[in-house]
Amino acid sequence: METKNIMIVGVGGQGTLLTSRILGALTIQAGYDVKLSEVHGMAQRGGSVVTFVRYGKKVNEPIVEEGQADVLIAFEKLEALRYAHFLKKDGAIIVNDQQIDPMPVVIGAAKYPDNILEQLSKNHRIFKVDAIGEAKKLGNSRVFNVIVLGIAAQHMDFSKDEWLSVIEKTVPQKTIEINKKAFEIGYNLHN
Repeated sequence: METKNIMIVGVGGQGTLLTSRILGALTIQAGYDVKLSEVHGMAQRGGSVVTFVRYGKKVNEPIVEEGQADVLIAFEKLEALRYAHFLKKDGAIIVNDQQIDPMPVVIGAAKYPDNILEQLSKNHRIFKVDAIGEAKKLGNSRVFNVIVLGIAAQHMDFSKDEWLSVIEKTVPQKTIEINKKAFEIGYNLHN
């Protein structure tokens, strides 16, 4: 099997690290060689957080090169735009339709770009979701990242049962059921 390259991008506090832990545990459980690399840009202050997850028979490098990602999981739409150039031509972007203003926008030094999703869909296969809205329907907006992961799971090599088993072992005990429900919602969207 050729190496698969997954990128998870978001803003500090959105659950990118938990998501990468779930994906890492899943690939290890499936018997693959896995390399994870996390890049934090002021994560605690709402800055960019990027995680690379590479898995395959033998993986030497933890970093995904530009134009090599099979799947880009984006928890915020400006982050999707910022990292879209890492995607392969036939790759997929799964994007949470949420706007979080970065510091330059907050202080008035820059403007948040318009029509990000339309721009992305010109050159990429894009799957968008209002994951926050879906998570609120479940009663916990914090599980939106697992909804996004459920959509991304459709573009990877693992069964739904494998995903649910790893989610059960990885998320905090008291959140297992709601995280499994969140995954199911995402998994059944865009099918």
